[in-house]
Amino acid sequence: MAWRGFVIKWAKTEITRPHNTTPRSSRLNPYNQQRCGFRRDAKRPDTKKGNVTQETNASSSEAATPGPPPPPPPPKVPRPTLFTPLMFTVGFTGCSFGAAAILQYETLKARVQMAKDEEEAEKLMQGSQDMTYWHNWWNQLSSFQRQLILLMSMVDDFWSSLTEGQKTVTGIIAVNAAVLCCWRIPSMQRRMIKYFTSNPASKTRCLPMVLSSFSHYSVIHMVANMYVLWTFSSGIVSLLGREQFLAVYMSAGVISTMVSYMCKTATGRLYPSLGASGAVMAVLAAVCAKVPEAKLGIIFLPMVTITAGNVLKALVAVDAAGLLMGWRLFDHAAHLGGALFGLWYVAYGHKLIWRKREPLVKLWHDMRSPGSRGSRPGGGPGGGGGSGSGPQ
Repeated sequence: MAWRGFVIKWAKTEITRPHNTTPRSSRLNPYNQQRCGFRRDAKRPDTKKGNVTQETNASSSEAATPGPPPPPPPPKVPRPTLFTPLMFTVGFTGCSFGAAAILQYETLKARVQMAKDEEEAEKLMQGSQDMTYWHNWWNQLSSFQRQLILLMSMVDDFWSSLTEGQKTVTGIIAVNAAVLCCWRIPSMQRRMIKYFTSNPASKTRCLPMVLSSFSHYSVIHMVANMYVLWTFSSGIVSLLGREQFLAVYMSAGVISTMVSYMCKTATGRLYPSLGASGAVMAVLAAVCAKVPEAKLGIIFLPMVTITAGNVLKALVAVDAAGLLMGWRLFDHAAHLGGALFGLWYVAYGHKLIWRKREPLVKLWHDMRSPGSRGSRPGGGPGGGGGSGSGPQ
């Protein structure tokens, strides 16, 4: 009976054991199956061409199985329309020259009235005051008040020593410096980019055409532009007058930006730009065109002098080459736009625009003083003097 119990126990063990026919050596070394397989393939007879073709087709179909689909191409940005900026440029230019004509009228009127007031004040001072009065008044002042008056006197003397052109561009330089400081305020970065950089792809395109002409992010960029403007300020203001110069400067900034918009849209390079270079180039081109034989020096090479005409030709050639070759160091399109506007204005624009301002000034005069029709300070809308002169 003992063997019967042994047989039953052995049978139960075989039934409950998992059916794994793989020998132990094969389970311990998985590479044995691969080597056996390679040996069997080597011993197989040569396969038929049909089989080879089928296997080749199968492998090629596996190799041609497409992977993950490629990412879709980026959507094409539609080219912006420039009709609105163009209309803004025309309207802003007209308003600039109209405002300049009215400002000149008001300035001449104020000068006439100031001259009369000063003459009457001098008569009163001569009849009622003497040096003893002013000596006693000075002695009654404190030390701080005296120093403050002396400082104000020095500032007044410095201001009086400047030319009319330098006085005019001082305000422009102050505005550019204030905008440069605003660029350094982190909380204003988004607004500065929106309103003080010009980009034809931006939603706000008209107002930045004006504000970007007073905007510089780099100190070196601002100093270079303002130095050129300061250098040519006396010549341009003596040539055009203060009011006409302001109109030309503001219009040149907008027109140069419009030319930049057109070139960027045509080439598809829609990137922002800023700076007063376009307006400064208009001033430089106007002076160099009217006085081409003037000698200009280089700031780092004061011993070298170049005629103004050659300087203008060189700058235009460099900007033209940069525009054709796609340089992005500067906004060469804006430079060329400003230079061409300056050349056009001194050649034709003064006759077409500024000399035909009399009807507007007469209308403004009639609105300001309806009881004195036909009489204007200075004998006309230009009123004589430097501010009424212009290129002939």
